[in-house]
Amino acid sequence: MNIEMRELAENPALAEQLKAVAEAAARVDGVAPLSEQFLLGLADPRLGHRHLLALIDDQVVGLAGLDGAVAELVVSPEHRRQGIGSKLYNELQRQVPGVQVWAHGDLPGAQALAVKAELAVIRELLVMGIGEPELTAAAEYMTPEGFSVADLAQSRVRLGTDVVDRSWLDANNDAFSWHPEQGGWDLERLARAQEVDWFRETDVLFLWDEQGDEPMLAGFHWTKWHTEVDPAFGEVYVVGLAKNYRGRGLGGTILSLGLAHLRRRGAGRVILYVEADNHAAVKVYQNSGFDIVERHSVYSPK
Repeated sequence: MNIEMRELAENPALAEQLKAVAEAAARVDGVAPLSEQFLLGLADPRLGHRHLLALIDDQVVGLAGLDGAVAELVVSPEHRRQGIGSKLYNELQRQVPGVQVWAHGDLPGAQALAVKAELAVIRELLVMGIGEPELTAAAEYMTPEGFSVADLAQSRVRLGTDVVDRSWLDANNDAFSWHPEQGGWDLERLARAQEVDWFRETDVLFLWDEQGDEPMLAGFHWTKWHTEVDPAFGEVYVVGLAKNYRGRGLGGTILSLGLAHLRRRGAGRVILYVEADNHAAVKVYQNSGFDIVERHSVYSPK
């Protein structure tokens, strides 16, 4: 078996082969081994990802994607229990000492590798889900007096793209200043996030404060529709409140208006991702009817 660093953006056929490996692993494991961002990095050089491949007779049997000092790893289901995951991790550690590795679903195989390599969990991401009848109840809301609700398309028509996108960006970066993936965006990064094939302007909802001379963005709820599964379902993709509107009871409204939108699209099930140590948010979601359905962990050397 050979382990090689490859530039995938220059080899679309190889990138497709790697996607097939990830899809096969998802079917067997019941959870996707690579995040959306890492999948995009297979073919988008702007993300700056590096890719370490495990090959047998020029056939890809494993992949480790690197984004700085953070990696995601997958081994083909047909080639597991052969030490491929360990060899990929050891090479990652050699090239990037202290590398952190995602384990989506935190499956037994990942846990076994972590024990062998003496790794510890340093971050945990929860997937929470809600179905009926709790979804119907959680989707009920009233627009607060002095505020209005409009989607991204409507807001851009009314206020102009530049004003809306800057307001959206500022609210996002303020709400997620602490977050390693969602914070610190610029307008280019915001635009790139809208290039995915599932994006629709009508799925991004804004709560505007109409009580001043000009509308002010109080918060946003970016929803996602999962068309790749049957039956399709919705996701609370990103929810954020602008700093001047926190502590005013608007968080529940922002959550519910997005859930109502997803129900109108036909969702009978909705998921979201939340950091496990964000106890306040987890409690809010649990009180709204969400339950924990998956756990994703980041491992790092002890």
